[in-house]
Amino acid sequence: MRALLVPVKSFAKAKGRLAGVLDASERRALAEDLASRVIGAASGMPVFVACDDRVVAGWARARGADVLWTPGLGLSGAVARGVERLASLGVDMAVVSHADLPLVTSFAGLGTDGAVTLVPDRHLAGTNVACVPTRSGFRFSYGLGSFARHRAEARRLGLGPRVVYDWSLACDLDVPGDLVLVR
Repeated sequence: MRALLVPVKSFAKAKGRLAGVLDASERRALAEDLASRVIGAASGMPVFVACDDRVVAGWARARGADVLWTPGLGLSGAVARGVERLASLGVDMAVVSHADLPLVTSFAGLGTDGAVTLVPDRHLAGTNVACVPTRSGFRFSYGLGSFARHRAEARRLGLGPRVVYDWSLACDLDVPGDLVLVR
C-alpha cells in the first residue's frame, strides 16, 4: 500500500520570501492553493498531512486527508515522524511531496517497490518528492543540498536511488521569479 505524505507549514507563515511582491493574505491564499493542488494529485492514494498548525489541520481534514500532528519537529523531523506513522498503519511506500508544486498533476506510477525514488527540484539542489519504503530507516535531511544528501542516503541503504526528472514535479515556488509558474 502507498500513501501520499505532505508536510504543510502554517499558511500564515508560508512563502515569506515572497513578501516583497505579495501581501500576507495573497501569500496565505497561494500556499493554500498550492497545497490543494498537491493533495489533489494523490491519484487514489490515501493522503496524510504532517503539520503543527490547527488551521492547516482543519483545512486538511476538510479535503479528506488524515492529519499527523508534528509540532516543533521541523521539516525533516515531521517527515520522518510521518513515515514512521505510515509504517505503523501498514503503508509500505510513502510518497513524500513538498506542498508548493504549482504544475503537479499526478503522483500515479511514481516510485518503485523496494527502492528509493527521488525527484529533484529544477535546480538539482533540493528534493521535491521522495518515494521511500516506510520500514527502510531512511534518514531525511531537507534544506539546501538535500538532493545530494538523499541520494547518498539511498545508496547507504542499498536502495538505489532511482532519480526521476519530471518538470511538473521539479518546479516549486520559493522566490518571486517562480511566480511565473502560476500565472
